[in-house]
Amino acid sequence: MASLKEVKTKISGVKKTAQITKAMNMVAAAKLRGAQEKMEAFRPYAAKFDEAMSNLSGGANTTGFPLMEVRDEKTVELVVVTSDRGLCGSFNANIIKLALMKMAEYEASGKKVSFVCVGKKGSQALKKTGLVRKSYRDIMSNFQMYNAREIATDVAAEFLSGATDKVEIIYGHFKSVAIQRPEISGVLPVQPKSGQSSTEKKFSGDYIYEPSTEEIMDVLQPLYLNVIVYHAMLEVGASEHAARMTAMDNATNACKDMVRNLTIVYNKARQAAVTSELMDIVGGAEALK
Repeated sequence: MASLKEVKTKISGVKKTAQITKAMNMVAAAKLRGAQEKMEAFRPYAAKFDEAMSNLSGGANTTGFPLMEVRDEKTVELVVVTSDRGLCGSFNANIIKLALMKMAEYEASGKKVSFVCVGKKGSQALKKTGLVRKSYRDIMSNFQMYNAREIATDVAAEFLSGATDKVEIIYGHFKSVAIQRPEISGVLPVQPKSGQSSTEKKFSGDYIYEPSTEEIMDVLQPLYLNVIVYHAMLEVGASEHAARMTAMDNATNACKDMVRNLTIVYNKARQAAVTSELMDIVGGAEALK
């Protein structure tokens, strides 16, 4: 059995750890509020942009747009968006796992795969594959639209040059504070959405655009890529704080359980020490008789 001093030191150390995890939980909760507000404010804009692109691309002559060119898929690029910091449970691990699964799936079908990593965790994990073309580290803590524009421009340039035939983005989708799931979405080539939403079914006829649909599409396509990347980054930003808040809450509860168990061990050790001392006293008294 451990000595009283050792158990007491362990209890003190676990209590200090619990204070740290509780503080981190509170910081994550405060940051989550702001990140969630930004994400929820951007979601309607992204959905409306997607709807506008669907309407435009459905009636436009798509053959004149290089970003909509559908090719024989020989090279696929995966944009993997993770956080820069850890201590958020399995959030980043799940995104990386999906990225590796898609890589194996594409390689099994004879396609070449490359990665563009947004966030330090994804870059560190996927670096060992030797397929990382470009990494954007230390931007997820305070990213802006210009960061998304830089990433989207780079990916589009690779597609236009013919270096990649298809681009997909993998990120953590924020469903609730308790649930963040990795998802994959197509980026390039930009494809018209099939089917109509329930809102569109209420109306009949075509939209009339001025200037021409082709001119509008030429301007909106690069912006559409910016929106896709920025939306994914916002989702990951909110998901990271939610996952860290949950992880730190679980860690704090685990520390409390450890303190409770160690206190029982401490009491048993103290009781054993007292009993031993009493036995020595009684033994000494009997020897004096």
